Amino acid sequence: MILIADGGSTKADWIAINMDKEEAFRVRTLGLNPAVVPKKELENRIVNMFQLMHIKTEVTKIFFYGAGCGTPIPSAILKEILETIFVNATVLVAEDMLAAVYAATGKDPAIVCILGTGSNSCYFDGKDLQMVAPSLGYILMDEASGNYFGKKLIVDYFYKKMPVDIRLKFEKEFNIDADHLKKNIYREANPNMFLATFAKFMFDFKEEKYIKRLIKKGFQEFFKFRVLPYEKNQETPIYFIGSIAYYFRDVLEKVAAKNNLKITGVIQRPIDNLVAYHKNNIE
Repeated sequence: MILIADGGSTKADWIAINMDKEEAFRVRTLGLNPAVVPKKELENRIVNMFQLMHIKTEVTKIFFYGAGCGTPIPSAILKEILETIFVNATVLVAEDMLAAVYAATGKDPAIVCILGTGSNSCYFDGKDLQMVAPSLGYILMDEASGNYFGKKLIVDYFYKKMPVDIRLKFEKEFNIDADHLKKNIYREANPNMFLATFAKFMFDFKEEKYIKRLIKKGFQEFFKFRVLPYEKNQETPIYFIGSIAYYFRDVLEKVAAKNNLKITGVIQRPIDNLVAYHKNNIE
């Protein structure tokens, strides 16, 4: 049995493939970002999924692509956990950027971008990934991500920069008590995921001028820092992965056009394309 996983900060999608390259089942766990989730909690989120535990001795290979797995220490932590649970498996842990590339373009050159709970981009030359800079996460980077927009909404609410009607809807939908916010941001696990929950507010009010301005500004920041620095940006296919890109594709395409760029494709969830890639490349 082979397990293929696309692990974001909010959720992780798992698909099991049998030796005939047929899908056996699929499940979803909570996010498994080893850069922000404590080791014990990572383990609990896996072992509490009975479908995975039911086949743990049958799994021979695991391909895990995840947020927070782009640097050695967090990826090593997750790899150790997976090897301890799935004792007969060879485990590959790689950053989510690689999964995005496989899902979007397979083996062809492209610029591939992620706009989900977090954000990132790379230029793929058909063999290797090249990045503008390492991702330093939700505090320092993650332009135009779910947690980026969540922060913007919270700040605008407290500084009274939101239009009054939207402000009233915002405080009705969320617990905006200052102590509650500070506890979840500074003391609890997954602060990036917590912040991203506020971004869902934008989906219901995407036609409001205030929301459109907020989205456009965030997308422009992303293009400035994460797309335009690639020298071949105008002649290379550009793909976006993630719910932020998917639900605001119209705005994304307009901002791209203002930067003389054209988006080739947008994929909400990469897991099905990722599985197809592996089915075609399993030896």
